[in-house]
Amino acid sequence: MPRKYLILLTVALSVIVLDQWTKYLVVRELTTRFDDRPTLGERLSALYGEPPPLGFDGLHYRSKRHIEVSPSFFRLRYAENPGAAWGMFRSLPPHIRGPFFHLVSIAAVVLITWYFSKLSGKDPQEKWALWGLPLVLGGAIGNYIDRIARAFVIDFLEAHWYDKAAWPSFNVADSAIVVGVGLLMVDAFVRKDEPAKEKSAEVRP
Repeated sequence: MPRKYLILLTVALSVIVLDQWTKYLVVRELTTRFDDRPTLGERLSALYGEPPPLGFDGLHYRSKRHIEVSPSFFRLRYAENPGAAWGMFRSLPPHIRGPFFHLVSIAAVVLITWYFSKLSGKDPQEKWALWGLPLVLGGAIGNYIDRIARAFVIDFLEAHWYDKAAWPSFNVADSAIVVGVGLLMVDAFVRKDEPAKEKSAEVRP
C-alpha cells in the first residue's frame, strides 16, 4: 500500500475512534443515558440505537452535570446539534434535514477521497494536503456516524468568555475538520506560490 494511503487510513481512523470514544465518555459522565445500563453492550446499544423522545430541556439524553475546566473560559457540557456546524440548518424540517445531511456527508467523503487520490504522496509541497485531507475526512465521518445513529451530533466542548460570550459547542470531529481546513488553506497558498516562482525564474535572462 502506498505511504499516502497509510497516512489517510491512520489519521482518519484515529480521528473517528477518538471522536466516538470521547462522545461515549461524555454521555456516560454527563448524562443519565447509561445510568440503568451496567454493561458495555447495553451502553453501546443505547448510544447507537434509537434515541428517546425530546425531554423538557430540549435534549434526547437528559443532562445531569457539567464540568468546569476553567470557570471563566471553558467547560465540558453535553449538547445536541441536529444541524450543521454552529447549528446551521437545525431549523429545517426533519424530513428535509435528514436527506440533506446524508447527501452532503456522502458527497464530502467522495470529494475528499478523490482529491486525495490525485496527490502523488512524494512532492514535499503536498505535505499540508497530505495531512489536512485525512483530518477533514475523519471529522466528517465521525459526525456522520452520529447522524446515522441518532439524527443529531453530540457536542461537548464549550468555550466562553465569562459567560458573556460563547462559541458554539463543538466536538473532536469538528476540531479535526477545522485543523484540516487550516492545513488545506496553507496548502493552497504554498502550491499557488510555487508555479509563480517557477514562472518568474523562467523569464529571468
